[in-house]
Amino acid sequence: MTFRLTACLRPGAALLLGGVLCACNQGASTAGAHAAATPPAPVLRRQGQVIEVPAGSPLLARLQVQAAATAALATPITAPASIEAEPEKLVKLSPPVAGRLVRIHRALGDAVRAGDALFTMDSADMADVRAEQSRAHAALAQARRDAERQKLLLDADIAARKDYEAAQLALATAEADAAAVADRLAHLGVPAAAGARGSYVMRAPIAGRVVEMAGAQGAYWNDINVPVMTVADLSTVWLSAQVAERDLAGVAVGQGAHITLSAYPGQVLEGRVRYVGELLDPETRSVKVRVAVDNRDGRLRPGMFAQVRFDGPAREAVVVPASALLQSGVGTRVFVEQGAGRFAPREVQPGVQQGRQVEVAAGLRAGERVVVDGGVLLHD
Repeated sequence: MTFRLTACLRPGAALLLGGVLCACNQGASTAGAHAAATPPAPVLRRQGQVIEVPAGSPLLARLQVQAAATAALATPITAPASIEAEPEKLVKLSPPVAGRLVRIHRALGDAVRAGDALFTMDSADMADVRAEQSRAHAALAQARRDAERQKLLLDADIAARKDYEAAQLALATAEADAAAVADRLAHLGVPAAAGARGSYVMRAPIAGRVVEMAGAQGAYWNDINVPVMTVADLSTVWLSAQVAERDLAGVAVGQGAHITLSAYPGQVLEGRVRYVGELLDPETRSVKVRVAVDNRDGRLRPGMFAQVRFDGPAREAVVVPASALLQSGVGTRVFVEQGAGRFAPREVQPGVQQGRQVEVAAGLRAGERVVVDGGVLLHD
């Protein structure tokens, strides 16, 4: 087609078209030669330990540099723990006498107030105590009459003084016997006033709930060391934590505690240290630390497993974003800016992490600029 077109053109036009085509071919050849003579800019260059990213490198736009800052950090102390009832608010009720449970006044889970009747027993032991009380009262009344009679006879010079003194001694003995019976009734927790001869009523010593029940109505209870039921006030419970010996200096009474429980993952409860144990467990090398936790909603139950974190003492520390730290074999390094586009790796010692910030315990000073994003592109 080109040859035909050239042939149809006039001689002057043909010469002009040939000149244009020659000029275009010559320009294209010159541009190609210039491109071949200018090599592309390198992504990065290494000069010993220093990595240089040239100004024209596309890598430079992907690196984010930030100065290391200082922040107040608290080293957290963590420990395993479990929920316990307050010892003074958990009472296992075992009857002081043997007998038959004739009535159970409260069921498992019932709320009780101090003084409420829990169960009633028909007890031969109680009947013996009441009989002893009756005999003591009768003997006391008789001793008083005899003492009064001997006093009248002595005043009338009818009876000898020794008879009056013997009557006074018998009165004192009767009074002591009556007081002993009253003390025994008080020890059993029953009123001194005469009641049903063999009846014994166990009453709640504290307010709370019936959390355990072992007795059944009509059963005979002959072991006074085994509780019939347990009453506990669980409105406040203890979190008992085993704090390692090495962390003991960072825990004190009044310190805040943050608690997570296996039963309620994702929820954090707050409490305060009430007691730091004074004895070290020689087997676990730990000390028991108790934290009081509000439990008015009843969600916490003794025996639950938990994890507790105590806030350690605050201190000033050098921090960088966690993205600035890169693993290097068994160590950790950051890339420190040495100048425009120049970076050098440096080994550092990371400390505690608080949110997205990580403490640099050694190897970096506040104010030094480090690569916080894209450092992995410089990493070996």
